[in-house]
Amino acid sequence: MEDLFKGKNITITGGTGTIGRGILTSALKNGANSIKVFSNDEFGLYELEEENYSNKKIQYIIGDVRDEDSVRNVIKKTDLVFHAAALKHVDRCELNPFEAITVNINGTRNVVKFSSSEGVKKVILISTDKAVNPIGVMGATKLLAEKLITSEAISRRSTTIFTCVRLGNVIQSRGSIIPRIESQIQRGGPITLTDKKMKRFFTTVDNAIKLITRATKIANGGEIFVPKMNLINLDDLFEVAKEKIAPKYGFKPTNIKTKVIGMRPGEKLIEYLLNEYEMNHAIETSEFFIIPPLQYVGKKVSYPHSHKVTNVKRYFSDLIPISRKEIHKMLD
Repeated sequence: MEDLFKGKNITITGGTGTIGRGILTSALKNGANSIKVFSNDEFGLYELEEENYSNKKIQYIIGDVRDEDSVRNVIKKTDLVFHAAALKHVDRCELNPFEAITVNINGTRNVVKFSSSEGVKKVILISTDKAVNPIGVMGATKLLAEKLITSEAISRRSTTIFTCVRLGNVIQSRGSIIPRIESQIQRGGPITLTDKKMKRFFTTVDNAIKLITRATKIANGGEIFVPKMNLINLDDLFEVAKEKIAPKYGFKPTNIKTKVIGMRPGEKLIEYLLNEYEMNHAIETSEFFIIPPLQYVGKKVSYPHSHKVTNVKRYFSDLIPISRKEIHKMLD
């Protein structure tokens, strides 16, 4: 991490979110020269400034990725851009598709455009597994954001290296499932589950930041890094959450009921990390699946400790959700 950040000027869009904060912390620990935290979340910027009031390396910049002038100005004199700004809630994007398009697609276009013109060394888009075979607005807009990144990398219009990191659910991120469960338990329940068969890929915040950093370091341009994550049955997650959280608020876990409310528009029973085409061309390391850009398909592409995947489909067909004991460990 020190090799990546030391002496560099960093810009983080959506920098007040969980991933943005994690990247900020890592950059500070590992010798970054300066960090611009760019967000339209005024209160989030205020909180972040209070937490880091004595650190002169951080600039807190209010703005919107949809505004070209704001993006152009914030990206000037930047070495690395971590593009984490997005509308990420499935139901909100379904209700507000135009907003999702302008933030997730147009905002990414602005980041791509001005990173190229300003000579940024590397741009990393933080994407989501919902971009794989999307059925909803959020996934579709993030898929197009990925395409903007990989297309620019393939065009070679600039020396900037563009890459994507496609994450699953990040435990304890802002607005995610665990804080919502805790809020419902605090009220005495019930906690709301869409479907008992629903499964999702999860990772922790620390692991997500570690993998984003490693992907950034080895990126050649145009690839999508897909961290290998734990598959969790949401019904198991909810039961473990009851056991861990209910006593904190004076309840027995058995007192907290689970209410099944049905799937919402734009949701799937299970998300996948790669689509059919990507599975056929993926490269593998112990931590990632790496989807090379189109111009590398059929050619030998080298990443440290990587090899061609012989049967990536089997990884998903044979993948079993982790046990409740393992979920306990993750939540700890």
